[in-house]
Amino acid sequence: MEKKKKILTETVKARREVFIPEAINVANLSKVIGVKYEQLVEKMIELGMENTRHDYVLTSEEASLVVMEYDMDPVVDSVASLDLYPRPKPDDMSIYDVRPPIVTIMGHVDHGKTTLLDSLRKASVAANEAGGITQHIGAFSGIPLNTQYCLLSNTHLSLPSKKKITFIDTPGHAAFSAMRARGANATDIVVLVVAADDGVMPQTIEAINHANAAGVPMIVAINKCDKPNINTQKIKEELLRYNVQLEEFGGDTQAVPISGLTGMGLTELEENISTLAEVLDLRAEVDGTSEGVILESQVEKGLGNVATVLVHRGTLKSGSVIVAGTSWGKIRRMIDDKGKVVKTAGPGTPVRIIGWKDLPKAGDEMLEAQDESLAKTVVENRKIRATRELEMKDIEVIREKRQKEREEQLEERLKEKKFKRDVWEYYHGLRTTYPTMERGESKNQSSSEEKNPIIELPVIVKGDVSGTVEAVVASLGGLPSNEVRLKVIHSSVGAITEADVDMASACEGIVLGFNVKGDKQTMAKAKLKKVEVKSHSIIYKLLEDAKSMLARLLPPEYTTKVAGEAKIQQVFQINVKGRLTSPVAGCRVTNGSIMKNNKIRIIRQEETVFEGLLTSLKQVKMDVTEAKKGIECGMSFEGFDKFQEGDIIQSIETIEVPRQL
Repeated sequence: MEKKKKILTETVKARREVFIPEAINVANLSKVIGVKYEQLVEKMIELGMENTRHDYVLTSEEASLVVMEYDMDPVVDSVASLDLYPRPKPDDMSIYDVRPPIVTIMGHVDHGKTTLLDSLRKASVAANEAGGITQHIGAFSGIPLNTQYCLLSNTHLSLPSKKKITFIDTPGHAAFSAMRARGANATDIVVLVVAADDGVMPQTIEAINHANAAGVPMIVAINKCDKPNINTQKIKEELLRYNVQLEEFGGDTQAVPISGLTGMGLTELEENISTLAEVLDLRAEVDGTSEGVILESQVEKGLGNVATVLVHRGTLKSGSVIVAGTSWGKIRRMIDDKGKVVKTAGPGTPVRIIGWKDLPKAGDEMLEAQDESLAKTVVENRKIRATRELEMKDIEVIREKRQKEREEQLEERLKEKKFKRDVWEYYHGLRTTYPTMERGESKNQSSSEEKNPIIELPVIVKGDVSGTVEAVVASLGGLPSNEVRLKVIHSSVGAITEADVDMASACEGIVLGFNVKGDKQTMAKAKLKKVEVKSHSIIYKLLEDAKSMLARLLPPEYTTKVAGEAKIQQVFQINVKGRLTSPVAGCRVTNGSIMKNNKIRIIRQEETVFEGLLTSLKQVKMDVTEAKKGIECGMSFEGFDKFQEGDIIQSIETIEVPRQL
């Protein structure tokens, strides 16, 4: 039996096929099999391989041997394995040109990040953001040093250096955690903005964690220091609790008091950024194929698919063929942060690229391809691999489910066998009590789930930017789901269309738009098909709307309240038929009113002796529907005649209470 159980409980995992070319370097092999380079090196050393440098080229036989060690099936196929990978980093970076530092502005919502950037780039971005909250990642490249910026207080900044700095602005709302994480991972320096009048808040802590996880140095900008009664020392001490070691406390993190509104301290902040950039000695290859990362992507009217790319290495040129995730395109136009069309973009430069065949996702790695044929093949291979990986996950889930069912069946058979043995022992005098059959908890749990199924509300999410759509979907998935939940069946970038309405109608769902709307024809169709379409430009409002929609699906809750009270003063016997009599309670209403159709409760010495309905409510000899305070009336009760003088009668109203998540 133990052997049989061992066979049944053994989990057979699906083996993943890995396509490898005739030759592949160590760094690329680690990406193919999804293993960290350091771990792959350790495995290769275990196998007795001496050369484990990232650029060392392995033969297909050597690569296959390594792949099999990870319980994967290597398949040597040069076409199916064709892909693009970033170039290995050179050993000596000192021979390359210095590149602009990439600085990410992070912090809690409404702590002044966008206002700070406004002052730096002389553009009122904050006024264009819905509700004053930044909803997207924005990037711009400027030369703040030796450049005069006209600030709101007519203050001018003038510094001696001419170095270029690229700034990335990330949203501060909790829903955009993934976007902030990408911002930290694509940056050299994080400027953590903390409002002096507000202190360290949840998204401040989250930004600190992202920066630490990415291993990025930080500069703290204590904003809104122009306000009266500001205590910056308290903010600095508060940051210490979250492992931010400031210079004045023996650490290496600089803290600068600033005001994004008046320009106070911006000169010092820029000097600190430049000094830290010099210490980091940031360099990049200008020549060679370009590499970068997608910051945001969206569909724009008249332009089609547009993505903001931050170039990391090489020089991106107009007409180049590029690949990002499962999207590719030939650059038709590049637009810089000032709206000018440019022909080239070097390391550390953000540009908006027009010419994508499909919309890439925010966070995707951008790589340059030699030609369109290679780009198409790479994208096709990536799509096939993604499909296979999804299928493998589905297979694994099915196998685990079947394995669990087998284990439950085996456990049930063992219990049945034990029960039969116990019964035999009982009838042969070996047991004094008749045995009971034990049942597994899993069946009880499943039957409980069947009795109380979770109600799902299908939803289609549309947005203007891919990163925002991703953040909105993640936020909706984080809503409470113990009784009701949202099920995102489709999400994409672009305006709300008739196809979205048709999809929502088919699954009896809703459409949620973020910074996008439907045209008149689409909205008319939604009204005709009774599909609810909601559009918002502020994440708070969208989540509140989603919560209210879910709350409407919750089973109603009812509460009761006492609408009136009466006291039985005397019990009368009245003739019903012939000589038959029936008791009637002679009462006086002492509070509120007694309604005939309401539920009645009779209380005697603080204990409830009856709950039910009235059969009659009379004032003198007339039937009435209501008896108000001070009125004397007669009452009889459905199925109860044991009332006594002094009993308290309460009229109970049942009220439906709207539920909330």
